[in-house]
Amino acid sequence: MDNAVINPFLTSGYLSAEYFCDREEETKKLTRLLTNGNNVALISSRRMGKTGLIRHCFAQPKIVRSYNTFIIDIYATKNLGDFVYEMGRQIVNALKPRGKKAIESFVDAVKSLRAGISFDVQGLPSWNVELGDVQTPAITLEEIFTYIESADKPCLIAIDEFQSISSYPEKNIEATLRTYIQNCHNANFVFAGSERTMMGEIFVSAARPFYQSVSIMNLDVIPEVKYSEFIKYHFEKNGRKIDDDSIHEAYARFGGVTWYIQKIMNYAYSITDKGCAFYVARLEETVEDIVEENSEIYKNMLFLLTPPQKMLLIAIGKEGRVSQITGRQFLKKYSLSASSVQKALTALLEKQIVTNSQGVYEVYDKFMTIWLSWG
Repeated sequence: MDNAVINPFLTSGYLSAEYFCDREEETKKLTRLLTNGNNVALISSRRMGKTGLIRHCFAQPKIVRSYNTFIIDIYATKNLGDFVYEMGRQIVNALKPRGKKAIESFVDAVKSLRAGISFDVQGLPSWNVELGDVQTPAITLEEIFTYIESADKPCLIAIDEFQSISSYPEKNIEATLRTYIQNCHNANFVFAGSERTMMGEIFVSAARPFYQSVSIMNLDVIPEVKYSEFIKYHFEKNGRKIDDDSIHEAYARFGGVTWYIQKIMNYAYSITDKGCAFYVARLEETVEDIVEENSEIYKNMLFLLTPPQKMLLIAIGKEGRVSQITGRQFLKKYSLSASSVQKALTALLEKQIVTNSQGVYEVYDKFMTIWLSWG
């Protein structure tokens, strides 16, 4: 692949170590824990790069040689049936590059879904299972763990947005998963989550099944000096330059959160021709262009909210950060009532449009915060 045609600042997915910034110590630690029989809870706020770190860890030669690796994203799941469906689907997708024989071993174990997995003339699998086809989730889950236990190599399994299981309607789901995982000797797990409070309750509370069952890793921002080196390296490697002030301002404005830095630098790189430089004077225009690109999405989000939800969201967006959300000063400034705020806030938190971190409320999307401040 010709590196010259790749924008080096990826905003989704994982390509290779070349396009992965720092996390050297975190990669070593996660690799060491997993390859020495530990399960890990990986916790950070969203868009900090948890999934990227997991993919980078799973791409380490030591792991590629000796392990099967699977990443299961359960962010959109609502119950055990959804969980089992995603687990089966993602395992099949991960096994595809290994050929028909590898997938057949999975199909043989998962008898309850066998009819939904077929092979074409070239031996490539087709996942024809629908959510409704998972008639007996508990049985299918047991079959999947039977496959994991009998797999030809030890398995490393990352479950992304693991806190989602807390909202499943099924009783004792944590205890059920804990039992399967505890009795599975051919796999270790990464439980990645972005809701610190919920993840803390699952793994730190003595009353919960997963108590003291994992090593906990908290993922913080990449240090500015490391990010600066990474950004300047890729600009210069491709015949461009960027000044230190641009990097510092972008890093400071978005608190060093990985995805926002990547998005801004992706855009800055794309508008900087070879032989030219990007200066801090263009940064504000760059941010505004990115926000404007998303304006229709934000308009549609507001349209789908009730008037009280919309009023509260706009108020939080204009403030940036709100700690006294039912305080008299905040309510008076935005013509809100305490009763309407409480109800609207619950809805905005459930929709994950607004976040709550230690009693401080913010709009989840920092670009949306800027857009709301324009109104």
